[in-house]
Parts: sequence; structure tokens; C-alpha cells
Amino acid sequence: MKAFMTSGTLDYLIKIDEQHPRLNLYFMHDGDNTIAYYEDEDATIFDTPREYQTVISKGTLKEDGFVVMNNIPVTDEGKPIFESQFKSRAGMIEETAGFYALRVLRPLRGNKYVVMVQWQDQKSYQNWKNSDAFTKSHQKAKKKKEKPSYSAGPSYAITYHMVDFEKEV
Repeated sequence: MKAFMTSGTLDYLIKIDEQHPRLNLYFMHDGDNTIAYYEDEDATIFDTPREYQTVISKGTLKEDGFVVMNNIPVTDEGKPIFESQFKSRAGMIEETAGFYALRVLRPLRGNKYVVMVQWQDQKSYQNWKNSDAFTKSHQKAKKKKEKPSYSAGPSYAITYHMVDFEKEV
């Protein structure tokens, strides 16, 4: 499965959504930016897309909630290592209260993977970060304290809230 994202004003992104009723677009914003996201096998509908191949897909995306996108630059030779590490962690997050969905997205261009996790709310995410399961799933990274062998630069996270159309539109 492929995944596609683009940025724009909410009004502009809604117009794209209205032109493609067969697709299920998800809208999220961080205060400054609004993103539209969808998954499909066909070519993208966006003019300026960020395109990905889905490596891991767990849970069901919902139209409400809180989203964390970890952006992780990975070297070409490190891609199999990075993907293998995430596949070995499978199952550690899904049973957490408030978990909705996980997507590990391999970029079709460039080297920045996106690990997207959708939660019921920000509190659910914070509870996960403070849990034993989180500590266990990140154990190897904390032990090494050095940059992972697959790293192609610093990673960063962006958090979003799903657009509440009753308030926004």
C-alpha cells in the first residue's frame, strides 16, 4: 500500500477531498500547518505529494485524535536495518490504551522515513511514553547512546491534532 501526504490550507485540501469521493482523506493540523493524508494503490491525486510505501500498518486510522509523526533520516544501506528493527517491535504498542494506528512509511524519494502513530488523545500518547512497554521498545537505542548505524541525520517529531470539522469549518 502507498501513502500520500500534502500540505495546504484546510479550504484547499477540502476541495481536493470533494473532487475524490472514493478516497478517505484524513486532515490534521499543528496550529500552523494542515496536512491531508490518504492510503491507496493508485497514483497520487496531489500536485505536490510526499509519497511513501507502507512498511508496517497496524490499527485503523480515525478522523479524530492526536498524531505523532517521527521523521527519521535513514541511509540507503541502513533501510533494511531500520525496517527490521521496527518489525521486531511489532505488537508492543497496539495494546496500549488509546492507541488507534501505526504506520511506518518508507519514502519513495529521499531518505526520510515517517513513523506515524495516531492516538485517541495527547494523554494516551503521554501514557505510552511513560509506560514500561515504551521503555522496552526503545531499550536498544538508549543502551547505545550513539547515533544508530542507519542514521542519515537527526530525527525530529511533529505532533498534530485531527481536524475537528465541527469547530474548523
